[in-house]
Amino acid sequence: MKNETVLITGGNKGIGLELTEMFIADGANVIVVARDFSNFKYNDHPQVKTQVFDFSNVAGIPELIESLPTIDILINNAGVMFATPYDEYTAEGVDKMLKINIEAPVALITAVSKSMIANRHGRIVNNASIAGQIGHPDVWYGITKAGVINMTKSFAKILGPHGIVINAVAPGPIATDMLETIPKARRDAIKAAVYTGRFGKPEEVASAMHWLATDCPEYINGTCIDINNGSFPR
Repeated sequence: MKNETVLITGGNKGIGLELTEMFIADGANVIVVARDFSNFKYNDHPQVKTQVFDFSNVAGIPELIESLPTIDILINNAGVMFATPYDEYTAEGVDKMLKINIEAPVALITAVSKSMIANRHGRIVNNASIAGQIGHPDVWYGITKAGVINMTKSFAKILGPHGIVINAVAPGPIATDMLETIPKARRDAIKAAVYTGRFGKPEEVASAMHWLATDCPEYINGTCIDINNGSFPR
C-alpha cells in the first residue's frame, strides 16, 4: 500500500478518522476531504493531505478530483443525518441531505473511476446504514442510505468489468457524534435489542471498510456488509 493514494471523505473524525489512521499505518498516502480541520490530529503528518470541501457543492467535485493525485482507493464516508420528522423537513433540508448523502458519492465515483478504468485497478467503499434496509423514523435519511446500497450494486455492475471492486457497509448505530442526533428513547431501545447490549465502535466499522478496500477477494463485489450486532431487522 506504500505507493497507493486513498481519498477518505469525512476522514477527520469518527469512522473516517479510524480509517485515516489505518491507512497511515499501511504506509499509504491519505487525502482527507472534510469541511473543518481545526481539531484534526494529522494536519502536519507527512502522509496526509487535507482538503477543505463542502460536499453539498456537488458541481465542484469534478474540479476537486482533477486537482488531486490519482486515487487508487475511494472511501465515501461523509454523510449527514438530521433526525427530523418527515413532516417537518424543509426543502432546504431535503436538498442538503440528497446532495451530501447521494449526489456527492455518485459524483465522486464518476470522477475518480476515470483513472481507475484507465489503470484497470481501484477499490471503492461506501458507508451506507441499517437505515437503508429498514423503515426509519428519519425518512429522508433512510431513503438516501437505501440509495447508497443501490448505488454500490449499480456501479459494481458498471465498473466491475474494468477491474474495479466496489462494496458498502451498513452499520447500525455507532458511538460517534451522529449518534447524538437520535432521540434517547430510541437509542435505549436499540441498545437493548442488540446481542451485546452496546453500540458499535467506530473502529469496528472502519476495520470492515479497510478490509473491503484492501484485502477482500476481488470476487466480493457489489455487496453490502451488515454491521449491526442483531439490531436488524428491528
